[in-house]
Amino acid sequence: MFVDRNVDEYCVSERLPVSRALEMLSTSKNKILFLVDDFFRLKGSFTDGDFRRWIVAQDSIDIQVPVQLSGNGKPIFAYDFESREQLAEKLNRKVQFLPLVDADDHVVGVASLRSNKNIMIGKHSLSSDSSVFTIAEIGNNHNGSVKLAKQLVDEAKSAGADCVKFQMRDLETLYATDTTEIAAEEDLGSQYVLDLLKRFQLSDEAFIEVFDYCRAQDITVLCTPFDKVSVDKLVDYGMDGFKVASADLTNHELLTYIARAGKPMLVSTGMSTEQEIYEAVGVLKQESANFVLLHCNSTYPAPFKDVNLNYMSRLAEIGDCLIGYSGHERGYHVAVAAVAKGAKVIEKHFTLDRNMEGNDHKVSLLADEFSAMCEAIGQVSTSLGTNEPRNLSQGEMINREVLGKSIVAAIDIESGARVTQEMVAIRSPGKGLLPSRLEDLVGRKMRRSVKKGDFFFESDIGGAIIIPRSYKFKLNHGIPVRFHDFASLSTLSNLKMVEFHLSYRDLDLDISQFVSRSEQLGFAVHAPELFAGDHTLDLCALDDEYRERSIRELQRVIDVTKKLKSLFPSQDVPNIVVNVGGFSGDEFLDEDQRRVRYKLLSASLSKLDSEGVQILAQTMPPFPWHFGGQRFHNLFVSADDIVEICQNLDLKICLDVSHSRLSCNYFGWDFDEFVERVAPLTAHVHVADAKGVDGEGLQVGEGDIDFVRLGKQLKALAPLATWIPEVWQGHKNGGEGFWRAFSYLDNLL
Repeated sequence: MFVDRNVDEYCVSERLPVSRALEMLSTSKNKILFLVDDFFRLKGSFTDGDFRRWIVAQDSIDIQVPVQLSGNGKPIFAYDFESREQLAEKLNRKVQFLPLVDADDHVVGVASLRSNKNIMIGKHSLSSDSSVFTIAEIGNNHNGSVKLAKQLVDEAKSAGADCVKFQMRDLETLYATDTTEIAAEEDLGSQYVLDLLKRFQLSDEAFIEVFDYCRAQDITVLCTPFDKVSVDKLVDYGMDGFKVASADLTNHELLTYIARAGKPMLVSTGMSTEQEIYEAVGVLKQESANFVLLHCNSTYPAPFKDVNLNYMSRLAEIGDCLIGYSGHERGYHVAVAAVAKGAKVIEKHFTLDRNMEGNDHKVSLLADEFSAMCEAIGQVSTSLGTNEPRNLSQGEMINREVLGKSIVAAIDIESGARVTQEMVAIRSPGKGLLPSRLEDLVGRKMRRSVKKGDFFFESDIGGAIIIPRSYKFKLNHGIPVRFHDFASLSTLSNLKMVEFHLSYRDLDLDISQFVSRSEQLGFAVHAPELFAGDHTLDLCALDDEYRERSIRELQRVIDVTKKLKSLFPSQDVPNIVVNVGGFSGDEFLDEDQRRVRYKLLSASLSKLDSEGVQILAQTMPPFPWHFGGQRFHNLFVSADDIVEICQNLDLKICLDVSHSRLSCNYFGWDFDEFVERVAPLTAHVHVADAKGVDGEGLQVGEGDIDFVRLGKQLKALAPLATWIPEVWQGHKNGGEGFWRAFSYLDNLL
């Protein structure tokens, strides 16, 4: 059983309109609301069932009436002073949430049978799926200075900490002897600690000033009380939660006292035996405490051999709760490793100078180290993923095609022939049917003719055959082609244009051998990203020599485009889609760094002989896949940048809706607003679906994009733009992916 003292998420005013209560109920993970009066006294409850029963009984429906009229006026409740056993008797499958009231009927808590694995500390929600909660343990490293304490708070926030934590002691009640003078008979260690505490303890007024400062800086603040007097002071202040030091794990009286304050508890387990941990957990559960157990070794610094991170899984079983790690070892790598072992809370001591007086400074992280730890924790947390069935990442899909193998025809095979083992072979690359599908293919009667070396596809083993036809798009549509398949694909449908996807090798080909004159068809060109010698096109590179080569390579693309223009007389000014560069390897560039790259882009474009063609900068995703490896993209990602740069450089764009939806997903931008802003600058569109933050080029209808809405926006804001389906591997099997996309989009674009 679990008692949640954060009752605000459960309780609403009895005067709230039913309409608003329904909205809140739909977003509530608990699916119940408790109705209270202006004094927070329990007056009723409200669920979907209550609403249905009420609405059935109404002759006329008005959902603006007070929710009190539609709720249950006699909810089951319990008094806060009832025993754990009494509360458990009232909780069952039907009554999953039990409001707890005090003697005056004020709601002070909610009991439930859910596990102790969903915790709110301030604005931070901790759960098995949440991000890691990072605590910069300032403790007494302020050395008694409010100014230094505030500086530590500022530095901790800048370093990425979610929370800062302090320590509070009432020395008179904490120590057995009079602390006004440090007795000569005290142990050396006690003398040292008492001396530091007497000189460095903040006053109550100073603590409040620092706590208030934390809230003003919008960083969560916690504190470790070492005695009941300190607990009371922190409760009176309104502290969001408590940390319990390892030294007090066996102090059941203090554990109980803190638990009864009804706030979340982070409980360190250093210096304790397993039996003592079991006993402490028993106390916490008896009090229905909301707690996290922190694995800890209480030596300063802790030897790596004594840390024993593998114990964390056992700690999770003992507490049946979330776990974390409070580290005192050198560096931060162990803390990062603890995240991989399941830690949802990481606490490390924090200082500005390890040479300052005080033992904790010696085992503390500096600001840059804490920042590096937070960054590493974020990377590890992301890499942990889920235990759901494994799917291929976009990068793996790219590499699987390049490095994998497929079933190919070993000889020419006529339509109607039955496939035998001797007719097929396994060869690279992995563009076709997987070798594991060989048994599904052998014995099949072919529904088409294939030539030696051709790939087999799903349609050859019973999958649907997609046949191209005429489509009724309101916008100017086409497909991506290569030189070698232009002739075979461009006549299969009522295309308005094609987009030639060039490789760097295509630049040296004799175009006339592949492309014949087309009187009605328009065209565009997609410039290669990769050139000989692993040169990735980057018109914004800081290296002058690298950037100059990119300019030369793009000029070659422009020259080829001008040659193509003579074969397509209906195309006035052909578009060239370019990924202009500006990518980075390890992190995103800041605004100043982006502006430098945009200036370099402007200089590069000015050096090109682009008369008669139009360069289109393609909009980019946050994490582009450059031939199987992920990088960070910085330019033509945000709508703000796109609008500003296009206006400054008199530039148009190719709106890649898949790329831009991924950017919106990652940065939290509204995709509709993004399209509204950039569509007027759009001359060409790449259409594909997108999912998550790096699932690009998906078949339309398989991701996050609302194509009905997108179609309306493009018709209104970019009616002259051309577009193609840029779906991953759409060219396979006679352009099957393109025709499938067209069938889906036929009435939408």
